[in-house]
Amino acid sequence: MNSYYFDEGHELFRESLRAFLQKEVTPNIDQWEEEQRIPREVWEKMGKMGFLGLSYPEEFGGANLDFFYDVIFCEEIAKVFSGGFAITQAVVQYMSGPYILKYGSQRLKEKYLPGIISGEAISCIGISEPTAGSDVANIRTTAVLEGDHYIVNGSKTFITNAIYGDFVVCVVKTDPKAGPDGVSLLIVDLDKEGVSSTKLKKLGWHSSDTAELAFDNVKIPKENLIGEEGKGFYYLMGGLQVERLAGAIMGYSACEIAMEYTLQYMSERSAFGRPINKFQVLRHRMAQLASEIESCKQFVLYCSRLNADGKYAVKECSMAKLLATELSDKTMTQCLQSFGGYGYIEDFKIARMFRDSRIGTIGGGTSEIMREIIAKMVIDDVSYKQADNNNSNSNKNSKNGNIMSNLENVLEAIQTKAEQADSLKNTLKFNFGEEQLYIDGTGDKNVVSIEDKEADCQVDVSFDDFLALTKGELNPMTAVMGGKIKIKGDMGVAMKLQSLFS
Repeated sequence: MNSYYFDEGHELFRESLRAFLQKEVTPNIDQWEEEQRIPREVWEKMGKMGFLGLSYPEEFGGANLDFFYDVIFCEEIAKVFSGGFAITQAVVQYMSGPYILKYGSQRLKEKYLPGIISGEAISCIGISEPTAGSDVANIRTTAVLEGDHYIVNGSKTFITNAIYGDFVVCVVKTDPKAGPDGVSLLIVDLDKEGVSSTKLKKLGWHSSDTAELAFDNVKIPKENLIGEEGKGFYYLMGGLQVERLAGAIMGYSACEIAMEYTLQYMSERSAFGRPINKFQVLRHRMAQLASEIESCKQFVLYCSRLNADGKYAVKECSMAKLLATELSDKTMTQCLQSFGGYGYIEDFKIARMFRDSRIGTIGGGTSEIMREIIAKMVIDDVSYKQADNNNSNSNKNSKNGNIMSNLENVLEAIQTKAEQADSLKNTLKFNFGEEQLYIDGTGDKNVVSIEDKEADCQVDVSFDDFLALTKGELNPMTAVMGGKIKIKGDMGVAMKLQSLFS
């Protein structure tokens, strides 16, 4: 089934990467877990071999490959029986570096990207704080502009790579009173005066370093701002999809290697005169797990295809992260059970996998947050738009006085859609506040204009929600029930909205 996603070039890359990991990484994992540190030389070797920066541009040392090379990378690093090893480069390649690539200035790209692609630099992403995790808009770390520098004060916690790393893509408040519009991204070099770190002792991921960071009047050049001031929240909302997708890929891949390891043990362990893989209760448990893992894998690969095609798949990526990380927890628990008492002994890899998997449902957005995102989309008809470097907050168009120009741009498309629908036999006006759209359906066909005239029925709606209606992203009936549409006048005309936007 995987041939649909992977061609011969992909598989050759997989074989090469797997061989490297088996030679340079797997034999050393136990030592690195004990020492709670991975030597930087490993990352530099991976960089020289071309295993890092797979989809990054060639001008910075990347390979400019398609996203399915990244899928393979995430799959294979998740199979070395160490979540700590896997997360270290996942944070660099998919959780911090992309913000510099997508939104950073040319100078920032030239300064920081070559290092994370060669393996010579380790980066981290600083979002969570002691009082704010998933609630990104309410972070308290501030960056106050003074001349050509920002002065950063505050703290971050649960930051992977913050002890042995080189710099952090730090989420800061440049305008504490502006809510989400006051959030910005700033690169902070970890060797700067005023930056201190405290290593955290964790349940799992022992070979990776995780720390609390404190910033005490840290002076950061203004040019270290990523993108535009005040747009960091919207950059994050876009970037989190790739982060969650990477987590989902590593989730199902860890399940696969845990199953393989468990099945090998079950074939060798005997009880009551026969291998335990002959006992029906254990066989059926493994059969059920195998089915769930394969189903989850195929869905995550589908989400990877959406990402590779440039789709902003918030719902799908959230579902993928939720399902894969929850399944990883279940898989490790049930696989450990098959080992009996030995599963509780650190000499057996399943004990480490059991500990390492637990963070999956927490990091990158908890399962509870994933469920709420999904609920908003499938129940409340909430839609999410991707930020871009030129206009990160496209939802503000109606608030910025641009409705008229936008309305004129889509008028022809709206006219075409209205003509295709049955005549309303009435007049209908959409009221966006400052501007209106008028539909005269008293003739043989519906005629659209931007006149402000009295109508049989008036629909008060935001311009963004109106566009969502025309695109089929918002159901008229659900919008009415959810309060996104307010109707004045003839309700019979309002009942025809469904046919107008079907």
